[in-house]
Amino acid sequence: LVQASRPHYMWTMERVMVAAMVLGLIVVPFAAALAAALLGPARAGLIRWLSLGAALAGLVLAVIVTLQFIAIRAEHSVRKVAQTYQPELVPGADKTGHATTWKIIEFGPLGAVQFYVGVDGMNVWLVGLTALLMVSCVLISWNAVQERVNEYYAWLLALGAGMTGVFLAFDIILFYVFFELTLVPLFFLIGIWGGPQRRHAARKFFIFTLAGSVITFLGLLAVVVVCYQKSPDHTLTFSIPELVAQVNHHLASNLSDAERAFWSDFQFWVFLALFVGFAVKVPLFPVHTWLPLAHVEAPTAGSVLLAGVLLKMGTYGFLRLALPLAPHACATYGAPLVGTLAVVGIIYGAFCALAQDDIKKLVAYSSISHLGFCMLGMFALNSAGLTGSLLQMINHGLSTGALFLIVGMLYERYHTRQMADYGGMGAKLGLLTFCMVVTCLSSAGLPGLNGFVGEALVLFGAFQVQPGLALLAAAGILLGAWYLLTMLKQVFFGPLKEPDHEGHEVHDLDAREIAALAPILAICLWLGVYPQPVIDAAKPDLEVVARILQKGHQTVVSAAPAPSGAD
Repeated sequence: LVQASRPHYMWTMERVMVAAMVLGLIVVPFAAALAAALLGPARAGLIRWLSLGAALAGLVLAVIVTLQFIAIRAEHSVRKVAQTYQPELVPGADKTGHATTWKIIEFGPLGAVQFYVGVDGMNVWLVGLTALLMVSCVLISWNAVQERVNEYYAWLLALGAGMTGVFLAFDIILFYVFFELTLVPLFFLIGIWGGPQRRHAARKFFIFTLAGSVITFLGLLAVVVVCYQKSPDHTLTFSIPELVAQVNHHLASNLSDAERAFWSDFQFWVFLALFVGFAVKVPLFPVHTWLPLAHVEAPTAGSVLLAGVLLKMGTYGFLRLALPLAPHACATYGAPLVGTLAVVGIIYGAFCALAQDDIKKLVAYSSISHLGFCMLGMFALNSAGLTGSLLQMINHGLSTGALFLIVGMLYERYHTRQMADYGGMGAKLGLLTFCMVVTCLSSAGLPGLNGFVGEALVLFGAFQVQPGLALLAAAGILLGAWYLLTMLKQVFFGPLKEPDHEGHEVHDLDAREIAALAPILAICLWLGVYPQPVIDAAKPDLEVVARILQKGHQTVVSAAPAPSGAD
């Protein structure tokens, strides 16, 4: 199913260079983080420009890699080549495809943990999203952070490198290492540069996410060990594509009753282990309690990256690992469980957002609600739902990231986030108000903006399999419009009510702030009007996952007992 023949492309120097750029997406921010740390606090201006240069370099690399990937996918379409689960543009690969030559830990003739990174349709857009938001985060921090500047930017850049590594990793150990490394920078960003309860928020974030990911690691190791034991030549592999291929090869084989029972039980425990860690990271209701406090206490850049990228590591983990490694368990247990929890999170998060007086906390609870759509579409287990889920990951990162940026800009001017302190700010801050209105409409799913397409595909996919849950989720869209428009009315429209600003003059958005917001808003419009390039580039990989899940669903149906009285 997943081991189809690879196309034989001409191995040009251009392709080798672009593959090297994939490695640069990780190396550049890590190198800049080390340089910022070593420069010391006395060179704050230089560190800011160094960080901006590294972020812009990462964005340029991401754009080049994305364009090259789209070109490769267009060639795939023309040649009508069977899809695989293998990535493209792998640094260190040879002419035959995806030989990963950089071994990190060797186990003799058994195998090795390898530095295996690459690009496919499920990660290329998330890598681009990370690169874009990193630029905005450096810009928004320019004046907001005045103490320990070198440490701040070192942790910020290290966080960006770790998040990119999670999306690019195709070795299961490498994935987990990057997954865990992201905890440390954000822990310090919240704990040092956060709000009054920053230490409590940092500890809660770290404990929740670490505890869940350790359990997930045990599940991943179990997959590696079982595949090693079941392989004819006892080869130890940590390659995610190889593990997916081996698991589904065994599931497609003619199994005895004992073997079928073993794989059924094994998938259940693997799914449970992966569910625990990734559900905390998303976060799904009811393991979401760490998120609002972390958002409120984090500095603006921390909130942007937490909502825009870090939470996507949970949804991406489900998509990359849980669905293809445990398709039978996902169809049997995951679809009803995760679908129900996702809808509860949609409704619960919306009502919690509606009850908030703090703008930042409102946006934090809106994240819980909107991420429920990602999970609902994913566990519809069909192509429409998976496509909508991936689109919503990108859309949520753009819209919610922009919301946190704007809230941070407002807080930088007035040092309050209480909605009751504001009123009619549109008369005072016209550009900021325009950006907030566009972003709120995007988040609410207005046709013509990015949120509409993703939500429509999610509901379409969910309605095919769980129409009741799809109808309840649709109510979450109405609730989202309710709390967002209520906030807009109270803060930006009506009679002017300006908070105390200690006598200093308040200006509208400056060039730096416009540069942080304008690209995000432009992409929101582009994805709302013409999302087809994203859909086309991701389609082959999502179809592979959909076929694996369809096979798992057929296994569930065929294994179900016949109804009473059947022939």
